[in-house]
Amino acid sequence: MLNKGKLSQYKRAHKKWKEKQYEAASKIKAQKEYHTASGMTLSELYGPESIQELSFWDNIGYPGYYPYTRGIQPTMYRGRLWTMRQYAGFGTAEATNQRFRYLIDQGQTGLSVAFDLPTQIGLDSDHSLAQGEVGKVGVAISSIEDMELLFKDIPLDKVSTSMTINATAPILLSMYIVLAKKKGIPWDALSGTVQNDILKEYIARGTYIYPIEPSLKLVVDVIEFCGKACPGWNTISISGYHIREAGSDAIQELAFTFANAITYIDETLKRGMPIDSFAPRLSFFFNSHNDFFEEIAKFRAARKIWSRIIKERYGALDPRSFQLRFHTQTAGSTLTAQQPYNNIIRVTLQALAAVLGGTQSLHTNAYDEALSLPSEESALLALRTQQIIAYESGTTNTIDPVAGSFFLEYLVSEIEEKVFDYIEKIQKMGGVIEAIRTGFIQREIHNTAFQSQRNIEKNQSIIVGLNKYVESSEQSISLLRIDRAIEEAQVKKLLLFKKARNSYHLQESLIGLQQNAKDSSANTIPFIIAAVEAGATVGEIASVLRGVYGEYSESQ
Repeated sequence: MLNKGKLSQYKRAHKKWKEKQYEAASKIKAQKEYHTASGMTLSELYGPESIQELSFWDNIGYPGYYPYTRGIQPTMYRGRLWTMRQYAGFGTAEATNQRFRYLIDQGQTGLSVAFDLPTQIGLDSDHSLAQGEVGKVGVAISSIEDMELLFKDIPLDKVSTSMTINATAPILLSMYIVLAKKKGIPWDALSGTVQNDILKEYIARGTYIYPIEPSLKLVVDVIEFCGKACPGWNTISISGYHIREAGSDAIQELAFTFANAITYIDETLKRGMPIDSFAPRLSFFFNSHNDFFEEIAKFRAARKIWSRIIKERYGALDPRSFQLRFHTQTAGSTLTAQQPYNNIIRVTLQALAAVLGGTQSLHTNAYDEALSLPSEESALLALRTQQIIAYESGTTNTIDPVAGSFFLEYLVSEIEEKVFDYIEKIQKMGGVIEAIRTGFIQREIHNTAFQSQRNIEKNQSIIVGLNKYVESSEQSISLLRIDRAIEEAQVKKLLLFKKARNSYHLQESLIGLQQNAKDSSANTIPFIIAAVEAGATVGEIASVLRGVYGEYSESQ
């Protein structure tokens, strides 16, 4: 962006300043090197010479235009604020419904459902292995009756609903679709997202059920079905969030997420679907961590990387296919049980980084989440954090206020290069599936997590309240507790639901699903919908698919 004469002038000025001013300040010499959280070495100062190789048109550009570094919409937050989507779910469907309606009344603009562990791995609340886990880390959903109670008095055609569910995503989405039908709402009026990202479960999270290949088939079944029946639905939210929570750095978060996305695209193309028929409905889910400037740069780099992948690798033509649409959640792994009120500041900075990075949707963690599920008070404060940033900080008054920062644009360029290096390495291995089976991706994350923990233990990374400015007495806060009676009530309700069903229609629907699942070329979703309408539960449907596909173990 500079001519040679100007560039030489800036380089000479920088060298002179460094020698006569910076290095002369003896106190600066205490620490010889500085790094980002991802280990990128930082210069003491950035100027025009730092981005000498960048072209304004190719690397930065304008909002709403390729390569979308500055945002996917021409107006960004001047036209519409990000969706304020607080993740919620605990206990029974009734309890979570009350929390949903409370948050909507307080200004939340989208729903985000957290499911309990049994629901995530395809077990009904009355299963012996579900004991002690029902409603603990999310809401317990076993039947269409539970789904009805979860969304009671909530207009599905007026709200956007996100469901964080993966192995059982086809089942929970089918329940949502059946619920819409029962309410008389056309499927094409539904808007929202189902996570449906099974690859990151094998990489980082562990709530898988079936082997990788049939699991990928189910992911594509959702993409294919919704492309025709629910065109306003985001069929997958490809998640870097959980990869980051498992211990990766920002570069690995993007690299492994986009490598997964390439796998999903390749599998969907095999169905004969043109890239532009489904790419506009692909969405992403990223983490916002503590390194403020690296995180802003990460989000801006992500848009650029995605647009390049879609254009250069797949030859897409629809501009909507190039646009990276993503939800952001602040980093749960950064929250400390020690001095929990410090988490309010951490979450605020992480949320601000996401906003300056141009997110389309945001969840802010509650300060007490290192200790328990969020209380109503802490959930409200987390929502108010977003609202204060939106309406009081001034950050939404102009589009992409950070563009042109020598430091940020340098970081964007560095992140982009390092992410593509990772993607190329994975492709040379044979792709993500092979990288998972050999343990490459898992080892990369584990090694980074181990080094991060070592840095904290050696006080090379400072965590206020944990390894510096420690207090002897703990702060006392009120915590949300899940009563065991909730599980007992949920199981009793489920048993009554099962008893009231038409057993003939139920068995007929499950046999139909079993036969359909054996056909690798057939889409399972219409048969899962039929099973839900016949009263089949999450556990019963998952059991049928287990019988056909088998179960995955890490030794495979």
